[in-house]
Amino acid sequence: MAPHTALAHDPRSESIVVIGTGVAGLITAHTLLRDGFTHVQVLTRDAHVGGVWSRDRIYPGLYLNNVHGEYRLSSLEMPPPSAGGDRLTGDDMVQYMEVFASKLLEGRIQINVEIQNIRRHPSGEGWLLDVQDLRSMAKETKEYARMVVCSGGCSTPRVPEQLSSKAAADAGFTRPVFHSMDFGPKLSDLLASVAPEHDVGADLAPIVVVGGGKSAQDICAYLANEGRKVTMVCHNLDAFTAGPKPLPDFIRKSRFLSLFSPHTHLRTVLEYVEITSASLKFELIYIIRRFLHTTWLGKRIVDFMWHGLAESSFQAMNIPKDSPLRNSVLPYWHTRVNDEGVPRPNSFHALAVAGKIEVHTPAHAVGYGEDGKSIMLDDGRTLPASAVVLATGYQSSWSPLFDEKTAEELGLNPHRAEATSTYHWTYPTLADAPPLHPDAEKWSSSIYRGLVPAKNILRRDFAVNGACVSPNNGYTVEVASHWISSYLLGDEMRLPKTPEAAFAETEREAAWLKQRYPEIPTALNASLTGDLAFWTWPQHVDDLLDDLGLPNMRSGGNGLTWPFKVVDLKEIQSLKEERDAKRARKQNLSRR
Repeated sequence: MAPHTALAHDPRSESIVVIGTGVAGLITAHTLLRDGFTHVQVLTRDAHVGGVWSRDRIYPGLYLNNVHGEYRLSSLEMPPPSAGGDRLTGDDMVQYMEVFASKLLEGRIQINVEIQNIRRHPSGEGWLLDVQDLRSMAKETKEYARMVVCSGGCSTPRVPEQLSSKAAADAGFTRPVFHSMDFGPKLSDLLASVAPEHDVGADLAPIVVVGGGKSAQDICAYLANEGRKVTMVCHNLDAFTAGPKPLPDFIRKSRFLSLFSPHTHLRTVLEYVEITSASLKFELIYIIRRFLHTTWLGKRIVDFMWHGLAESSFQAMNIPKDSPLRNSVLPYWHTRVNDEGVPRPNSFHALAVAGKIEVHTPAHAVGYGEDGKSIMLDDGRTLPASAVVLATGYQSSWSPLFDEKTAEELGLNPHRAEATSTYHWTYPTLADAPPLHPDAEKWSSSIYRGLVPAKNILRRDFAVNGACVSPNNGYTVEVASHWISSYLLGDEMRLPKTPEAAFAETEREAAWLKQRYPEIPTALNASLTGDLAFWTWPQHVDDLLDDLGLPNMRSGGNGLTWPFKVVDLKEIQSLKEERDAKRARKQNLSRR
């Protein structure tokens, strides 16, 4: 099947399933319906829509720490934060997801449906899904012509064996042990079993939270605010941005930060003119980018900006120079970055500085103590624990859905990285990188653009959404949903002509990510990190729009003001109509 020609039949009349009801699943289903797909069904094992923001997974005091400050979609306005200021709460996100589903996807979603196996139809066309209704426990096999997997990477907990509930029981540790994914459902029992600090005669052993990411920090803050003693144990902490005032929109909600991050391609003016007949505006854009990332002086400016952002954030939180809280990842080299905004006295960092949260870092929890009341660290110390919350991350959600044979045939599995890569970028701003993670050195993702397995690129019957890390997730997954819909429709678009060409492009991207984000082993949780478009998410979106043959850099501005123009979802509200018009022009030309 030629990748650049329409399919022989109209896919709109055939069945299509979307797996997952997080933001990626919701917008993908909505885009498919708007494009005329008539048999769209959305499946989720959860009891409520929302994915990581579903009703069962939030708890009081949970705030969105998104760097871009938004998590919405163009087809539904989001009310202002219920708590005031510019911080969305978990409740805000739940209500937004549920309203979106009820208004725009009524009758399309089946909840409490667990998918136990996905495989190709024996004919070689379409998909068979073995599912079980978690309420009636009835099992059936569903059949679909096409499928989009939006199961995300935060639904299958990763629990180190030495810290599991079984390991705790074997060591005689009988106190609560559970993953952070279950913190909301188990919160009441946890608070009931662990007395507040001020209770006279109570067991005052702290609750130990293992991990230094956003979930770990949120959980520590909540428990400390509830009067419980809390200890955090982690290798390092997430980076963050903060200031006496929130970062202005022309920085936080623009392309400004992306300007200070290199991208896979920093085209010369001549190359860009050849592609787009560029105006002076685009010539200036690429001159600025190439100056910042290919010159000695540009590197000094980039370093100054990122180090200044990190230091000013530490100072805004009043974090002392010798505090363990400074053992965080470097924001330039990582995607673990939260926007804390204006410091709050009840936030994680403020509570830790005030001594309400004890932080042990760098440290690793390696098991449970022989006394049945503690947790052991790799340096031989033991820490008393009244309960253990494992904020130890997640593994790919694809593994429980696909058996090994299907995953291999489809091309979902990570592949062994080449010992020596032919791809290498010599930007000065990529010098002085942290060491490459051992697993990043061994494995590479096999997902083209983070959307389609390279091996399956020509079949146009399978895609994934939500596997690309972006600080402006709503904008990114919405553009991706249009890319996916055009791909499934058989629209003319820029695609590799063979699976081998798609694989080569995917290898190039994998090599780039190893240089750009060396501490992140993307292939270990490919359903979340199939691609990383963090600081350069605008360039990633531009590439997707280029694939569709649609205008990019939609925020406007001239050659000097474009980095500061606020990116708004209104820019992409008309993507369906633009794609329809492009398709109609193609059809008109073919009739002549």
